[in-house]
Amino acid sequence: MIGLRRGLVRGARISALGVYVPERVLTNDEISQFLDTSDEWIMTRTGIRERRIARVDQAASDLAEVAATRCLESVGFDPEALDLVIVTTISPDHIMPATASIVADKIGATRAGAFDVQAGCTGFVYGLAIATAFVSANIYQNVLVLGAEVLSKMLDWEDRSTCVLFGDGAGAVLVQPTDNGSIFSFDLGNDGSGAPSLLVPAGGSRQPASFETVRTHEHTMHMTGSEVFKFATRTVVGSCQKVLDDAELTVEDVDLFVPHQANIRIIETAARRLGFSEGQVFANLDRYGNTSCASIPICLHEASQNGRLKKGDTLLMAGFGAGLTWGSCLTKWEL
Repeated sequence: MIGLRRGLVRGARISALGVYVPERVLTNDEISQFLDTSDEWIMTRTGIRERRIARVDQAASDLAEVAATRCLESVGFDPEALDLVIVTTISPDHIMPATASIVADKIGATRAGAFDVQAGCTGFVYGLAIATAFVSANIYQNVLVLGAEVLSKMLDWEDRSTCVLFGDGAGAVLVQPTDNGSIFSFDLGNDGSGAPSLLVPAGGSRQPASFETVRTHEHTMHMTGSEVFKFATRTVVGSCQKVLDDAELTVEDVDLFVPHQANIRIIETAARRLGFSEGQVFANLDRYGNTSCASIPICLHEASQNGRLKKGDTLLMAGFGAGLTWGSCLTKWEL
């Protein structure tokens, strides 16, 4: 039974990070060989030049396993000591069981509880908020949060409006206690009226699988891009401002802004409205595309590796996605 230990409220921090992206690179030029598009068309509208594509035999749990192992090995952490495994994904291995259950077994997290979070591309921020709550309340000590996606298997590769946008990848963070309270502000939100703007129509209880749903590509991603754009630029700005206000900080106090990597126009518009300089904003979607729940941890890993994100920096993360959901988080980077 889970119980709150009286009188103990503390902080949480990201103490380790691991990433995995498939080796296969799919460029815009390759896509233009089977679709009426071009590198210039895709780059101009999205900022994406290439993306990673998983092998036929790889599912979300396979990518997550590698990212999780790299994360834990980076600090010599025994997976048997994990209390909880949270996988955030919109491309799970199965409708059931949870992909987190499969990942926990793969990495040897024999003591851990496990569940999935489905909050669209905002999933990683939601998962991080849940982990922070568990750790801060002293319910759990060691929580692994993963964003893992194999979106290439959920796309209609004849639909130019969606198939050029997405890629595959996984990222993992270990969340543990700290006296410094380095993860210190969250904002999570949802507007269910926008659900039709971004969804996979069939495969659930609303439209069970049938010959007709397969024939009409109802098991692939459907998106109304203009609605998602308006939603994202509006909610990201408001959500980021809220966490800054809650922490009594300003844009000038932020060393690095890492937004969900969906579209360069969304990133640039949100950054401009918030007042961030170009040097404060991190983006790598030109090489990975939109990896949904994996996009923020992939950015964190790259930014940390190349010196854009340093110990002691104030980091602002923001996500948005199907639901329609949004979420922001402020933290001190301690790696």
